Amino acid sequence: MIFPKIKVLRSHGRQAIPDLDAVALTSEFRGRPELSEAADSAEQSAVEQAAALCPTGALCAAPLSIDLGRCLFCGECARKAPRNIRFTNDYRLGSPTREGLVIRPGDTHVAFDMTRVRPELARLFSRSLHLREVSAGGDASIEMELNATGNVNFDFGRFGVGFTASPRHADGVVVTGPVSANMVEALEICYDAVATPKLLIACGSEACSGGLFAESRAVDRSFFERHTPDLWLPGAPTHPMIFIDGIRTLLGQKKREQP
Repeated sequence: MIFPKIKVLRSHGRQAIPDLDAVALTSEFRGRPELSEAADSAEQSAVEQAAALCPTGALCAAPLSIDLGRCLFCGECARKAPRNIRFTNDYRLGSPTREGLVIRPGDTHVAFDMTRVRPELARLFSRSLHLREVSAGGDASIEMELNATGNVNFDFGRFGVGFTASPRHADGVVVTGPVSANMVEALEICYDAVATPKLLIACGSEACSGGLFAESRAVDRSFFERHTPDLWLPGAPTHPMIFIDGIRTLLGQKKREQP
């Protein structure tokens, strides 16, 4: 009975990623965009049409910029204005500030300003970090990606990072979803239950900005007016490597370098 199972394991090959710092995602993955200014009126017109297509207003035509906190990474803008907008496979997208998610022409990486990171975070959590994830009106896509961070491929637990069911056992809260009005009180109760000092992470474009639902009457973003996240992670959904890279950089386990 054991031989068929061995055959299956051999056919699967090696699934675990030995070095997460050396991960290179497929070229089809849409990560950090690269922008270039329009060289003529035709290119400017294409950029303006692309901006008009953007369902969340993430793309601004003048001055040219993309707000990753609003971006759905659908790629429609790059198809409309391919000379000025190109998506790379760079997953190093997290930022300790909301303004750090804005990409402009000439930007070759998403900067991670360590001066905006509370110094006690690395001292307290660099060797062990347990998080409580709250789906505040999310669609379960990001939640599935967060689950994947602990699977055999990524095994984020090797760095002492994992998720816990109780906020009283957690060191911080990961918020996914746009924060619906029905979830505001529950989210606040969960956040208050975590001992101080604590981390707050906004994960996904919906959590960062409200995404497609930002203008909905069912959304209440007042939680983020009262509490400022330590880490902003874009994505729709957020790839496991975006989450892993963001957490490790925040805790000083690695440095954000230009790819």
